[in-house]
Amino acid sequence: MKKLLLIVVVLPILAGLGWWYFHERELTDYGPAYREYAYVTNGKSNTVSVIDLRTFGLAKTIKVGSEPTGLAANSKKNEIYVVNTGSNNISVIDAERNAVVATIGVHGKPYFIDVAADGKRAFVANSGSANVSVIDLDKRVVLGNIRVGASPGLARVSPDGATVVVSNREDNSISLIDTQHLTVRETTSVCQQPEDIAILPDNSKAFVACTGSAQVASVDLKTGKLLALLDVGKTPVHLALKPDGGELMVSDFDSDSISIIETSNNEVGSSFLIGTQPARGLVTGDNSRLYVSNFGSNTVAVYDIDIGKMIATLPVGSHPGGLALSQSQNYLLVLNSGSGDVTVIQKRTPKKKFEPGEYSLLTMIPVGVQPNNIVVKSFVLSAPAR
Repeated sequence: MKKLLLIVVVLPILAGLGWWYFHERELTDYGPAYREYAYVTNGKSNTVSVIDLRTFGLAKTIKVGSEPTGLAANSKKNEIYVVNTGSNNISVIDAERNAVVATIGVHGKPYFIDVAADGKRAFVANSGSANVSVIDLDKRVVLGNIRVGASPGLARVSPDGATVVVSNREDNSISLIDTQHLTVRETTSVCQQPEDIAILPDNSKAFVACTGSAQVASVDLKTGKLLALLDVGKTPVHLALKPDGGELMVSDFDSDSISIIETSNNEVGSSFLIGTQPARGLVTGDNSRLYVSNFGSNTVAVYDIDIGKMIATLPVGSHPGGLALSQSQNYLLVLNSGSGDVTVIQKRTPKKKFEPGEYSLLTMIPVGVQPNNIVVKSFVLSAPAR
C-alpha cells in the first residue's frame, strides 16, 4: 500500500516537472526590460484583459469604454488602441504602464481600427455614421471624418500607407481613400455585404470577402477596377493572407470549409473541410502553417500549407474566434467567446520518441465576458525596469 501511495503522489510531480522542463527550455530570455503582452477586448465587461506572455498569467484588467470591439497595436510606439462601439470613442492604452492615457471621440458605432505602418495615423470605420475617422496618433486628435458608403465595416490601410480600403456593407461597394489628401478617390461596386479586407504586401490588389454572396472580390488598388469575383463557400467571414502574399485563406463559416485563393491569377485553387463554422484563420510567419478557429466545434484546426493537409485538430474553449501568435511563434492564443477565456497552445519540436507531440495545451486563462478580439504586443521598456 505504501508503494502504491508513493507512485500515486510522485507521478503527478514528475509530470509537472516534465511540463516545466519542456516549457522553460523553449522560452527565450530577452532580458529584464523585455515585455510581451496579449490584449483582449471583453465586449460585455467594458474591459481589456492584459495577459503576460512571459508567465502566461493575467497581469491586469483595464477599464475602457462601452462595448469594446476593435483592437490594434502600434508597431512604432508602445500603445494599444481600443474601439468602444457603445460609447463612440477610442481608448489609448500605454503598454508600458498598461493604463488608459487618452480617450478620443469618433462618430457613430465604430467597430474597427487600423494603424498605418509608420505608426502616425489610425483609421476608424464608423458604421453608424457612414464615415471614416482619421486620427493623428502623436497629437491624439481626429484630423477629419471622410464620408464613405453605408454601414462601413472595416477600414484597412495599405502597407505603403497610401490607400485605405473601406468595405461598405449596405452599399455592396468599397471606397478607396487617398491618405495624402484625405479624400475618396474611387468607389467600386463589388459583391453583396462586403466585410473583411486583405491587401497584398506589394500594394497592388485588395481582396474583399462578401458574406451575402459567397464571393471574394479582387480589386486593383491603383485604378479601383474590379478584377474578378471569385466563388467560395457560404458566408466567407475572414481572410488570412500568407505573409508572402501568394495565397489567401478564406474562412467559409456556413460551409465548414476553407477556400484557398491564388492571388497572382485571381483563382480559387482548392477548398477543403476544416471544422464546424470556421471563424478566423492565421498563417505563421514562415508561410508554412494555417491555424483555423472552428466556432461551432470548439476546436482549432492545423493545416500544413506545404503538404496541403490538415495535420491536427486541437480542442479549445467554447466558441473560439480570435487567434494570435506569440513573438516567438511557439505559442498560439485562442480567444474563446463562449467560455470567456484564452487557450494557450504550445508548439514544439519533439526531440525524443517519448516526448509529447508537436502541439499541446499549455494553459487556459480566464478573461472577461464575451471576449471578441486579441492582439499581441512585444517591446523593450524605454526606461530601465524598476
